[in-house]
Order: sequence, then C-alpha cells, then structure tokens
Amino acid sequence: MKTKASIGVQSPQVYLPCRGIDLKKWAVVACDQFTSQPEYWERVAEFVGDAPSTLKLIFPEVYLNAPDVPQRITAIQSTMRDYLDKGILEPHEGMIYVERSVDGKTRRGLMLCLDLERYDYHRGSTSLIRPTEGTILERIAPRVQIRQNAVLELPHILVLIDDPEQTVIEPIVQQKHSLKPLYETELMFGGGFLVGYALTSEEEERVFSALEALAQPSAFARRYGVGEETPVLLFAVGDGNHSLATAKAVWEQLKPQASEDHPARYALVEIENVHDPGIIFEPIHRLLFGVKKDLTQALREGFGESVSLEPVQSLAELTSRVHAGQTGRQTVGLIFGGEPQRFAVAEFLNPTSNLAVGTLQTFLDRFLTQEGAESIDYIHGEEALLQLSTPPDRVGFYLPAMSKHALFETVIRDGVLPRKTFSMGEAHEKRYYFEARRILP
Repeated sequence: MKTKASIGVQSPQVYLPCRGIDLKKWAVVACDQFTSQPEYWERVAEFVGDAPSTLKLIFPEVYLNAPDVPQRITAIQSTMRDYLDKGILEPHEGMIYVERSVDGKTRRGLMLCLDLERYDYHRGSTSLIRPTEGTILERIAPRVQIRQNAVLELPHILVLIDDPEQTVIEPIVQQKHSLKPLYETELMFGGGFLVGYALTSEEEERVFSALEALAQPSAFARRYGVGEETPVLLFAVGDGNHSLATAKAVWEQLKPQASEDHPARYALVEIENVHDPGIIFEPIHRLLFGVKKDLTQALREGFGESVSLEPVQSLAELTSRVHAGQTGRQTVGLIFGGEPQRFAVAEFLNPTSNLAVGTLQTFLDRFLTQEGAESIDYIHGEEALLQLSTPPDRVGFYLPAMSKHALFETVIRDGVLPRKTFSMGEAHEKRYYFEARRILP
C-alpha cells in the first residue's frame, strides 16, 4: 500500500463482494438516514432477506435506542468475520474511481484512505483534514461501541477537496474507458446507479502529485487570500463527520499499543471535488417532537422585537419566502402539526449567527434545555419534513441551503459551521455502502 505522508493519503486495500452476489441487495444507504422512518429500514430488510448485504454489516441509527443493541453489535461483528471466512468479500489493491448517478445528476469520487493523525474534529481545529460542522461528542460513544472489535469498516464518509482547476479527479474521467471496471449496479429504492473502476499505479501517482500541489502553502494562500502561515485545509468532511470522528476516537484508544502502520490509523473515504456539478448542497431541516410549550411565544421571548412572525397559507408560499430571503435578514419556515397543518415564516432581523441555521439552532438548543419539547431530529427533504410534521405535538422548521462555493473559505476564516448545516443531497442520494476495508489485522 502506497502512502504519501505529506498529505495524509494512503492507497487502500479494499474488500469487494465476490462474483455472483446480488449487488442491488448488497448496497444499502448510509446508516444515519431515515432515522425517523423505521418503515424504510423495514422495507430494506424485507428486500434483502437472507442475501449477503451491507445491511448486516452496519447499524442503522434508527435502532440506536432499541433494547437489543448489544445483540445487534455482536451479530454485525460476527457477520463481518463470516463474510471474510467464506470468501463473500474479496480483496482489491488500490484506489477506486466511482460514479454515482441519481435524479439526473452524476457525482464523481475517488476511494482512498486518510491518515487520522492528520485529522482533528475538535472546535478550533487547524488540521489538514477538518470537519465542516460541529461534532456532537455524545453521538460518537454509541458508534465507538460498534467499531470496537469490528474487523471491517464500511464508509459512508464523503470528503471534499476545493479543486477549481479540476486537477485531481476530473482527469480520471477523461480516461475511464481504459480503466478496469470493478462493479456496476442499480441501487435500491431510487438510489440511482453506481459504478467503480480500478486506478492504475501510474494514475495513483498522478493523484498524489495533484493533491500535493493543492496543499502547497503558497498556492493555498493565493487561493483564499490568506497568509502563508495559515494552516492548510486540504480535506473538508462533507458527509459522515461523526463516522470519521468515531474512527479517530478508536484509533486514539489503540495507538498506545499499536504500530505506526496499524490499519486503524487510516480511514477509507470517498473524496469529491466541491466544484463537481453533480454535488448539490441541500439544507437539513429540523423537527421537534413532543412540543410542550408555545413555540411562537418562546420565539418572541427569545428574540423580542428582532423576530417577525407571519402566517402563510401554504407550504409553497412558505418555501418561496424562505428561498427569496432579504438582505440583512434570515428567514425560516415553520410547520405546525395538527389538523389542518399551519404554516408561518419567521424573519430574524438581527441574526445571532452568519447563517439562519446557526441562529435557529441556538434557539432550539435553549428551547430543549428548558423542556419546551422532548427531542429533535434532523430531516432531509421537504416532503419528509411535511409528512413527519403532521402530528399535533410536532413542529417542523424549513431552512434555506448554503452555497457550496463558500464552504472552504468559511471554514478557513470562521471555523466549523453549526451542526447539520448542509447535506450533500437528500436522503436517497446519500452514499450507499459498497466497499469494505480491514481495520484489525
């Protein structure tokens, strides 16, 4: 395995399903999707049945509070070893170029390993590999239980590079016809189509060189208009930050007894260019469960005259107002559960954060602390938010999207964004598990 320490990158050994496996049943969507829709995961289990599947190698987070968590973890870890022992998973050496087509868009990525020694998820991090949003430490603990003693990792982590000249991934696209195809499959339940190609050794060297050029301090300083002493940000975690943070936490536990080249020092990820036209930043909406207090009154008490609340007649009017916005103001849509549902728009005249999601999240955190509601979830997609906001004790919050082109400069200048600020696509567009990598010898 080739390693380029200067940029924290390693060419991986991955495990792929052997010939004869039903790949449509093998690949399932990221475990942190559809967390308020257990019926989705029930459909997945019914569709997969007894067939080999990544469903049996991952822990859908909808079940994190189920009574059988220890049994589920034991079964996952046992199945990993079983798939290796029976040859269901077979090794492949080297980087993999992947294309994912869904809803008329195609995203292009590259599977490789990142050095967890070059990654720091704590607030104020200036590491080469950084989160783009705040890490919720309590979300790491249950994931650590799953990763500990697991012989394999299966990534849904998408890491972004800022490569406007398209020097790293895009040249591979031009010659993919000469690369060896490794797999292709339709993805279940509207997930689109996935295809993977093996990179040649020569192409891997070109990728290493292009990434090193992006990471040159002088080029970095020119790109963002900062001093050459500013720490370089080469890799920004776009999706799966808590999974990467979990890998880091487990590595820190292992490190005192492990060798420098222990496989758990690295994490398998897919890198993508933020300038890829197939990458769309979607907002992540909020949903309160078990609302006990008058939310409208709480907003007025929290923001005083600096918040404007106005009823609107429909979801279409709500979304139109949120997307239009106004200079100097931040606009959020509210969906009140009940029969019928009610809609309103809140405008924050003196925002407390640079983004509407930050202003709202600060309020919601306080509202939950004051026992104004029982819990919160983060929802992908307008349709899901509307449906899940139906019960009378729920309130949904519809948020605007941020520009993907502002991501790197914002993180470099201002630090991490508020948690759950953006999503790279809606739930069914998220990464599907396919490749595995051994993390225990």
